[in-house]
Amino acid sequence: MDTIRLVGRVFSGKSEAKKFTELPWVKKQLREKLGFDPCPGTLNLKVDDPARLKEALSRAKPVVIKPVEGFCGARCYRARLKDVVNCAVVVPEIAGYPEGVLEIVAATNLRSRFRLNDGDVVDVAIKV
Repeated sequence: MDTIRLVGRVFSGKSEAKKFTELPWVKKQLREKLGFDPCPGTLNLKVDDPARLKEALSRAKPVVIKPVEGFCGARCYRARLKDVVNCAVVVPEIAGYPEGVLEIVAATNLRSRFRLNDGDVVDVAIKV
């Protein structure tokens, strides 16, 4: 399967994704559609090349997370972090979502597994 490789820098988010990934309907859809139970939260990356990110997402097939009433949905894209961990890039379907930001969900805590700190450079390959 082809991939588009992106590089980004780790940064701390607002911890909103932690609440989202712990919702039972989100966990169920991620398990059924992506094949893993999500670790609470996401790893946030600011990519070096937002145009390349836009290209990757336009070529990749999204996995749609359908919302329940009162919540936003999301599109997820299968990916691999550091050529080691299967994961998914999550793009929340909210107005004004910033360009060039990746939120990565996986079955493991990626910050802990790779001992990542804000500012560390990480590569992710999005499957297209």
